[in-house]
Amino acid sequence: MSRSLIANVTVSLDGYIASPGGGMEWLARHAVDPGMSAYFAGVFTGCDTALLGRVNYEGFHGYWPPVAADPAASYRDRDLARWLDEVEKVVFSRTLTEATWRNSRIATDPVAEVTALKAKPGRDIVILSSASLIRQLLAADLVDELRLNQVPAILGDGMPLFDGGQPASTWRLAGNATLDTGCVGLRYRRD
Repeated sequence: MSRSLIANVTVSLDGYIASPGGGMEWLARHAVDPGMSAYFAGVFTGCDTALLGRVNYEGFHGYWPPVAADPAASYRDRDLARWLDEVEKVVFSRTLTEATWRNSRIATDPVAEVTALKAKPGRDIVILSSASLIRQLLAADLVDELRLNQVPAILGDGMPLFDGGQPASTWRLAGNATLDTGCVGLRYRRD
């Protein structure tokens, strides 16, 4: 049996993953909530490979490594930071020449890379919030599960998760969770 590819992404009510200019201020209070951390822990614990685009790689690498040893950080944040440090990270970029974060490597062809990863033994593979990567892999029919973390905010404009270029597909609800902040976690499997 091949490994599943999970696309995990946080979206606004109107389908944006970032406000104009790439801002994430609308997500801040939800991201630090213990319930959101616990929910997200359920995503990463079953995965041993993380896929990131360049922007997310640079942002995650700039933030998470020191959290692993920060006594002021929550234990869930420290766990996530340790997982991010240890997990195999495949960074898709045409501009980066090296990935300096431990267990990271650069790749340029998402379809070929994911096809090869799914054929190898291991646990599931997760895309961490990279809309362009999610779109490419949906178009190649390689995404097995969509985990949409919907934040109760309307941005009005910004970077959309879907840009209208994806082929039609159907999904079935495999799970859902309502968090204390009003976020809704939706888990869809390919129908």
